[in-house]
Amino acid sequence: MDLHDAQQHVDRYISQFELGYFPPLVNLARLAEEVGELARELNHQFGPKTKKADEPEGDIALELGDILFVVIVLANQLGIDLQQAMEQTLRKYEVRDAERWERKDGGAGEGVKG
Repeated sequence: MDLHDAQQHVDRYISQFELGYFPPLVNLARLAEEVGELARELNHQFGPKTKKADEPEGDIALELGDILFVVIVLANQLGIDLQQAMEQTLRKYEVRDAERWERKDGGAGEGVKG
């Protein structure tokens, strides 16, 4: 599924409900909540914080999916074509960071990490 398809799929899902899209600031709060859930799961799996014995295992992929869903919702309600936005963003990174890090193939780069 490409981003256009994902945007259409989410729009069909949201449009079946009378309430429709929540206002953008509500969706921003939802996005922050979802990012927090991802952070919590990453901290449990890779950080020092352990889960409580009765706490279920989380799923990082599902947390990322939740974040993507809310990002798509925001894009839809703001009339943003995510496919185009992603293509522009990739071009920006490819130009801006072209020489930023040392390449695996030994190509040019400043060798700066992270």
